[in-house]
Amino acid sequence: MVMSQTAVLELTNDVLLPAQSAERARLDVIDKWWRWNPEEIILPAHADREQKALREVSETPWLSLVVTTIAQQLVCELIRSGETNDVEALWKPWQRNRMASRQRAIHRAALGYGYAYSTVMPGDNGAAIRGRSPRDLYAVYQDPAIDEYPQYYLERGNGFLFFVDDEAKHTLLVKDGKVEYVTHNIHGVGVAPAIRYSNQIDLEGRMPGEVEPFIGAAKRINKTDYDRMLVQHYNSWKIRTATGMEKPGDEAEGQRLKLLLRQQDILVGEEGVEFGTLPETPLDGFISAHESDVESLAAVSQTPAHALTGKMINLSADAITEARAMLDLKAGERKIGFGDSHCQTLRLASHIEGRERDAQDFTLRMEWADLQSRSMAQAADALGKMATMLGIPVEMLWDRIPGVTPEDVKVWKDFKDVNPSADDKLANSLIAQSNGTNG
Repeated sequence: MVMSQTAVLELTNDVLLPAQSAERARLDVIDKWWRWNPEEIILPAHADREQKALREVSETPWLSLVVTTIAQQLVCELIRSGETNDVEALWKPWQRNRMASRQRAIHRAALGYGYAYSTVMPGDNGAAIRGRSPRDLYAVYQDPAIDEYPQYYLERGNGFLFFVDDEAKHTLLVKDGKVEYVTHNIHGVGVAPAIRYSNQIDLEGRMPGEVEPFIGAAKRINKTDYDRMLVQHYNSWKIRTATGMEKPGDEAEGQRLKLLLRQQDILVGEEGVEFGTLPETPLDGFISAHESDVESLAAVSQTPAHALTGKMINLSADAITEARAMLDLKAGERKIGFGDSHCQTLRLASHIEGRERDAQDFTLRMEWADLQSRSMAQAADALGKMATMLGIPVEMLWDRIPGVTPEDVKVWKDFKDVNPSADDKLANSLIAQSNGTNG
């Protein structure tokens, strides 16, 4: 039964809008740190224009780099089923909705904010899959840690509000500060069709991202860099002094004498005049503090230090592997969670398109692209040993070759079916002869 207009408006005004506004305020802070617009360093009230300019150049989008480093490891390229080898129908909604490229935005939002959504609705050509930011979609779960689908959700878009439950999509309009009911469409999906992608989720439904827990570390780096910029700008050179010299009475004359002092000039003075210098403030301590702060951020965020510093000198292959170990573990954990959500999205798409067998296939798993840096020779050697020593059919290893897409593998298999090798022809001939004899 479709929810009444009165119930929709009361739930939206009394529950969803206040809760979404509070969550949006929290996510806006995260968004600023993620999208290179962090909280500004506090300056004294008398700070001049130069100090404010130094503050601007001291801010670096460290947390954006933390998100990017892990996001670049996450690219789904194929789905597999434990029940069938024919996954073409399952994969078509993914291809039709251009998820090969759009998945990246979902991954980045889930990493940055802690969670994100995809929505699956009936469309003109089948299921329509769309990624949604948690700043624009607020979902309510009965049990946020366990439930697959929300009870209902509120979505912002195109100047309207959309209240969606398991029956219908209600369109609302905010006019002069008041929410007005416009219309509704019955979607017939049977659930509120939003799938959550969580970066990490605990048994209480909390979902920290890759930005909020590390804001303090990023603040320290920016403050250290600002202090270094102050010293570099005001105190990074020697100051020449002269004592016992009569000060020019005319300020303009004193300035003129100062400007006349050039590199090749010799300073001379009367008896009792002493020349000296005040030393510059060394920057070594600030540079060391910066490096220590960056290393701390790398440690707590499980990001390879060389990804943040760019330093990678004389590292052996084993050292590189060890440096990436924590990132690989982190990426592997995210692949499990995001992959499960992608499979849920495709099962819901199958339900919408009337393929109930696919919709009930809980053996689905996502295959992720192998993006680790290795040479083709290394990959060929490893795959060759798997084929010869473990007896794995070579066709089953084609899609594990770096840079080879599922479409490439399909073309290769089709070509082999049409153009069998000599060994395949001999095997087929012997099988045919055996079948004829047995017959």
